[in-house]
Amino acid sequence: MTDFVQVSTATASRAEAEELARSVVQARLAAGAQIIGPVVSVFWHLGEFGTGEEWQLVFKTRADRYPDLERHLLANHPWKNPEIVAVPILAGAEGYLKWVHDTTADASAG
Repeated sequence: MTDFVQVSTATASRAEAEELARSVVQARLAAGAQIIGPVVSVFWHLGEFGTGEEWQLVFKTRADRYPDLERHLLANHPWKNPEIVAVPILAGAEGYLKWVHDTTADASAG
């Protein structure tokens, strides 16, 4: 397993995306968040084909912080079954990854 992951989810509005991003970063579950949108999504949902406009969020964090980040997203996301996926960061600038590591230190530990 790599030390860092990029985690993504989406919301229906920019305001929801900003609120979720703020709550994650303030809790130090991710070093930062990017909000991209609007994007067009094409999907199957509840047995129906659809399209819609969404705002994508991308978080950078340590792999060991992922379980806490996932719990936070599930507890605070406006959707009942949101997309939450993590992909490994295989390489990155040393200084950037150090910043991600240091910024996501669990404030409650020690």
